Amino acid sequence: MDDVTPTDLEVRPPRQRRSRETLGRVLDAGVAVLEGGGYDSFTIASVCERAQVAPTVLYARTTSKDALFLAVYEHGIARMRAEQAVFADEARWAGLAPAELVRAAVAEMVSISLRHGAFLRAVVLVSAAHAEVRRRGAHYSQELGEGFARVVLRARDAIRHDDPELAVRAWFGTAFASSIIRIAYGPGFATPAPVDDDGFVADLGEMAVRYLLATQ
Repeated sequence: MDDVTPTDLEVRPPRQRRSRETLGRVLDAGVAVLEGGGYDSFTIASVCERAQVAPTVLYARTTSKDALFLAVYEHGIARMRAEQAVFADEARWAGLAPAELVRAAVAEMVSISLRHGAFLRAVVLVSAAHAEVRRRGAHYSQELGEGFARVVLRARDAIRHDDPELAVRAWFGTAFASSIIRIAYGPGFATPAPVDDDGFVADLGEMAVRYLLATQ
């Protein structure tokens, strides 16, 4: 899958409202197919069957499974990015003490990934063999990191490191990697005593407070 080129990765957008609605239904179906069976189950036929549209509808837009997959990928990622708007919501973070701020930011960041775990599992597992998914995934991951860092750095004066920004970004990388491993391989992959999602989020929040604020 690494030999695809940008010109191969397009789904031509429809102009008519009804056709746009049909394409939206196809993209929703594509996300559902990925969530249900991963990339191995993802074909133009399976997506069309799920969306209850004829394959000719898609063949008029693209003949490439990979182009459809990337359109579905962007559709699924857009849902996550909409939730990331919480990091730009001033009211959400106003008045929080440093420890509360850090715990809340970690909870928001990790919970977004967990809520979309079935979708992320499919795209993360295929990214090792798909250069374009890997490239886009890096961009969107860094975008999430920027939002997280902006919020946590509101507590800059309480962060017990010579370089607060570097410390926050290092913590984001650690928490994000832990979340992705959990999503991709399950909560028992790296430990014989896995915790549930609520416990996982709480543990990461507490570790973040202790690392960034050096509390005991």
